[in-house]
Amino acid sequence: MASGIRAEVKIDDPDGCVVTSAAGTASGTVPSVSKSTNPEAPERVTEEFMLEAESYPDSFDADVDLSPVFSYGSSEVYRFSRELGRGCPCECIERHDSPVTDVRTKGSALYLTFHAPDMQGLQAIIGSLKERCSNLDVQRLLQSQQDHAEQNLVFVDRSTLTARQLEVLETAHRMGYFEHPKRANAGEVAAALDITTTTFTEHLAAAQRKLLDAILEYDD
Repeated sequence: MASGIRAEVKIDDPDGCVVTSAAGTASGTVPSVSKSTNPEAPERVTEEFMLEAESYPDSFDADVDLSPVFSYGSSEVYRFSRELGRGCPCECIERHDSPVTDVRTKGSALYLTFHAPDMQGLQAIIGSLKERCSNLDVQRLLQSQQDHAEQNLVFVDRSTLTARQLEVLETAHRMGYFEHPKRANAGEVAAALDITTTTFTEHLAAAQRKLLDAILEYDD
């Protein structure tokens, strides 16, 4: 049985994204996006998205020709064509051979869902996205299990820790500070780091707070 990971990420106001730009301008939402490639012009892609808003501007601030093609009651379907290779978030994911299974927006926030083969593959995709988008937030991770159940995962971004905080955590863990009973106390770990016990506890508390913030925010 497959044990891949289903991930949903949120990117606020991604640079160069036509869909979020349009949704943000109209203060609306986009529940679906589709795209296709003409075999005779594989270097370009055509995209369509349904925009739901209370009112629609006469024009959008976009570097493409954005045209309405269909109306569903109060919703409008727009179509545009663009060149591939612009480095948009979807392409960052697709470069890792992981199709984007769901694209939606709420205002200028972009939500993408994809499947990664394993945690290593997920880390590679998240790394590529972070290089492109600094305001990336991992919303949800699910891992399939042998019994067809789903297991919630938490993605912890180590880059939120300072180098010193990470060193304190790694040293404390290696020396058995977190074991029960402890193999090393705070003073012993502090001595190994050549810092005072007070400094050790301050760094440790700050690092643990960041990790708990990520975990508890995810659970909400």
